[in-house]
Amino acid sequence: MNIVSYNVRGLGRGVKWAAIRRLVRKHKVDMLCIQKTKKEQIDKAMCQVMWGDLDVGWEYQPAINTAGGLLCIWNEQAFKAEQRVRGRGFILLEGVWTQENQKASIVNIYSPCDSQNKRELWDSLKQLRQHDPEGLWCFLGDFDSIRHHSEREGVSHRGVEANNINDFNEWIADIDFEEIPSVGRKFTWFKPNTTAKSKLDRFLVSHKWLHKWHGFTNGQVAPVSPWTGTFQTIAPFYLVLKSLIGGQNRLGCLIAG
Repeated sequence: MNIVSYNVRGLGRGVKWAAIRRLVRKHKVDMLCIQKTKKEQIDKAMCQVMWGDLDVGWEYQPAINTAGGLLCIWNEQAFKAEQRVRGRGFILLEGVWTQENQKASIVNIYSPCDSQNKRELWDSLKQLRQHDPEGLWCFLGDFDSIRHHSEREGVSHRGVEANNINDFNEWIADIDFEEIPSVGRKFTWFKPNTTAKSKLDRFLVSHKWLHKWHGFTNGQVAPVSPWTGTFQTIAPFYLVLKSLIGGQNRLGCLIAG
């Protein structure tokens, strides 16, 4: 079970589609969750080209005036989707990982920036969770929130930020999720001039998920390319949740950009 969360910052075509294909092959990806597609229309042929195979399942939420947008693509031999739910800022996929015959729910998230809509999204996600409190859950993507002051540099709104941090951490505790720790690159968003940076993208999972797939190790992978040469601070980031040891329930969260 290899899941990738990719904040692509505009899906475009050509070079980015080829980069996604290489990413899928490199990590033997079973499910790809993309945020910020900036695409109002996506079709199956486009997904097949990016995936590099005809045998794909897919679900998308259109961008609004080229802002936002979500896309999930998966190997239908590895994951059998039984239910799909699209809401404002998320796509829920509920289905079965075929190798282990294990039912699980994966939610791809692209959070609004403003506080009111962000909290409405949190409430929606909490309600989803309450429908199956004993299930295996994974929330992933761009939460546009930090959990500690150390996850942001170059921006100073201490009073407001402290409240937002507390609210985000309380929400995570309320839904009884844990964050999968990552090492390597510390931040997942950079201002183009690099004066500000934050960690906004992450994996959050339920305790049942942790119990099923336990024993975490962490590492770093090379920057995703279409970019060549030196690391570009405005390049997209991706996170990989993957089984590191064949035949064992062992996961790793890798972060790269």
